[in-house]
Amino acid sequence: MSLRFSILSKAVFALLMVGTGLFGTAKAQLSSDVVADRIVAKVDSRIILQSDLERAYLNYLQQSSGYGNLTKCNILEKLIIDKVMVSKAEIDSILVSEEEVNLDLDNRLQMMVQQIGSEEAIEQYYGKTLDDFREELYDPIYEDKVKQKMQKEIVGAIKVTPAEIQVFYDKIPRDSLPMYSTEVEVAQIVKKPILNETEKDRVEQLLFDLRKRIQSGEAKFEDLARLHSIDPGSAANGGDLGWVKRGVFVPEFEAVAMTMKENEISDPVESDFGFHLIQLLERRGNEFHARHILVKPKFVESDFEAAEKELDSLRTLIVADSMKFENVAKDVSEDKRTAGSGGYMTNGTDGTLISVEQVDPEIFFTLDTMKVGSVTKPLRFKMADGTDAVRLLYFKRRVDPHVANMQDDYQKLSEVTLNSKINDAMHQWFLKAKEDVFIEVNPDYRDCDILKD
Repeated sequence: MSLRFSILSKAVFALLMVGTGLFGTAKAQLSSDVVADRIVAKVDSRIILQSDLERAYLNYLQQSSGYGNLTKCNILEKLIIDKVMVSKAEIDSILVSEEEVNLDLDNRLQMMVQQIGSEEAIEQYYGKTLDDFREELYDPIYEDKVKQKMQKEIVGAIKVTPAEIQVFYDKIPRDSLPMYSTEVEVAQIVKKPILNETEKDRVEQLLFDLRKRIQSGEAKFEDLARLHSIDPGSAANGGDLGWVKRGVFVPEFEAVAMTMKENEISDPVESDFGFHLIQLLERRGNEFHARHILVKPKFVESDFEAAEKELDSLRTLIVADSMKFENVAKDVSEDKRTAGSGGYMTNGTDGTLISVEQVDPEIFFTLDTMKVGSVTKPLRFKMADGTDAVRLLYFKRRVDPHVANMQDDYQKLSEVTLNSKINDAMHQWFLKAKEDVFIEVNPDYRDCDILKD
């Protein structure tokens, strides 16, 4: 369980490198397999190294599970276009402030410290200090932000009309239309059990007892954190959360931590993650360094039964058509990921139709017992963050395996048409922009025809 508003990836380094094109840089430099660097392309004063190309190509293969159809020439062309976008943005005075880059960089470094535990642990693991990372990542982050702003200038206003989607679809040879597997449309209404007061009192008393042991000198805070805290990101480090800025932790935690004296230990503090015992170690301005012990109360059977009873009453109204499932989900569902869309699970790109391969196994086997249009009785499950909850599932629609068509796959075809239009616009822009910058490609890549129309 994490204190942060978003779920942080276990691959901590990916958080630091995302968007910079440098994922894996630190570890790569420790490997004996790294290709000796040389310049493979230049765009004005900016260079692309062989290692940049190899890394980008490897990342592409990993993302496509080894089945990608792009070549190194394609990847090199993309890297060159990215550099052209940055150079052309500077020519056109489309810039990013130093403050904006530093803010992004600070946030990435802070998350890295929180997850690994301390600056010392980072230096020991990667062989680099935070200052080393800051110097190494400043330019890539700057370029990435400039590129994003330039791309928005080029294609931000592009849209597609129904007529354009139809024309795009009609141009696809009938024997080249993609085949889609079975897809389903599923929605949920989620309720979390309300903790009984007896269990909350038990956990609060446990934390009061731990605080008493620490204050009396009987035990050390960090030892009790390792023994009792359920926060996997800090328990092994004695509950140490590192230096963070205001706005990183949940409000209930920060409201207490920012008003404490150094070395003071708080009363138990309740948040969505459980109860915290907080010790403030240091504070400077809007930053603070604290550690905590997180203990989560356990639900009892009556807590689940109360949530199930509430959902069962809502189900009765939905089945009787007195209430719409989507409206109830928006009003009462406690799953933030789906409530806003009327409870529907989305595929992340073009809507609410989800391939059965993407469906959670637990939901998949439930749907296998349902009729389209039906609503389950309350079902107990664990949410993505491990929280116990109860939900209703609504099986709205099933689309059998089929060849792409305008009726069933309009949203998908709309997305593909838009991407095609964006790619065309980017290509036309590049053909003009390359005349305003100096581009040189290593002779070893002359066969790539990167600068050809």
